[in-house]
Parts: sequence; C-alpha cells; structure tokens
Amino acid sequence: MSSNITIQRICQNCKNEFTAKTTVTKFCSMKCSKASWRNEKRNVKIDNSNLETRLNKIAPIIDLKAKEFLKVKEVAILLNCSVRSVYYYIDNGTIHAVNLGERITRIKRNEIDNLFKKMKSTPTETPPPPPEAKEYDILECYTITEVQTKYNISPAGLYLLMQKNNIPKIKKWRYVYAPKELIDNLFKL
Repeated sequence: MSSNITIQRICQNCKNEFTAKTTVTKFCSMKCSKASWRNEKRNVKIDNSNLETRLNKIAPIIDLKAKEFLKVKEVAILLNCSVRSVYYYIDNGTIHAVNLGERITRIKRNEIDNLFKKMKSTPTETPPPPPEAKEYDILECYTITEVQTKYNISPAGLYLLMQKNNIPKIKKWRYVYAPKELIDNLFKL
C-alpha cells in the first residue's frame, strides 16, 4: 500500500531536513539509520564498561564492610585517608586498636562505626564565658607593650591568649590597653 503523504522531517542522525513518506520515519537514508544503530550499540557498551569500572572500584569497600577486624591499610581505604593518618588517630586515642605483634595492628570494624557516633554526640570544646562587661579605666590597665615586657611574651602570643580567654582590649588613640587584673590572673597560672 503506497502513501501519498509527504512530511518534512529532520533526520535524527545527521540533522538534515528530508521528505518522509510516513509519520514514523526517523532517518533520511539507510546509511543514517545504520550509523544511529551503531552509535546506540556503542553507547550501551560504554555504559556497561563504566558500570563495571564503578563496581570494581567499590568492590574492595564492600569487602571491607563485611570484615570484623581490619588492618591499618584497610581502615585508611575505608576512611579515605592515608595510613599515616590512621596511625595518628590510633596514637591520639581517637581509634582504639590492638597490636598483636610487629606489624600486626588490628582494628575492630564497629570501632570505625562508633567513631562517627562519638563525633556526633560529643559537644565541641567551648571557650570560657566572657568576663562580665565592665568599664575599665586606663589607670587600671597595662599597655600591650608593658604586658610583653613584664611577662616576656610575643605580640602574637599575647593576642592569642587574650582572644582565647576573652580579655577585652581597650583602644585609646594609638595605644591598646588590657585590664591589669585579668592579665595578672591569666599569667598567675
């Protein structure tokens, strides 16, 4: 059965305009149809290859999740950090490990899981509360230079201590002052 229909379409492969004789025609020629089919098959193969690569990448992690006791190198893979970092965490006490002999350090799998639970539940270290807002007279204060010479401390160290202990700084003209009582209490320790 022949058709008297002529429809202007755009080829899905070469993007050129052509006259189609049916409403479902997608390609301008057999050449474009075969080229499209080859591209489709090639894309399926590429997708399968990429999926296989992704599975090969995560396979070691899946194996590690199934183990009860892990080596340091395996913990490093699981935490996505260096082996040296894992040893640092062990020395620091963040991760508990058992040394069974020379080069035989083992870490329990649930220790790694509990590590993140501990991190969530432990509050972060809070700085000491700021001293009561009090107006200090300049006569009751040291200049920063006086504090440095009296307690033999560097400017950076002094500013760090003042910031850490919430000691207020009073700026008058070109001098910066700090309250004597707070500075003396800080360095009494």
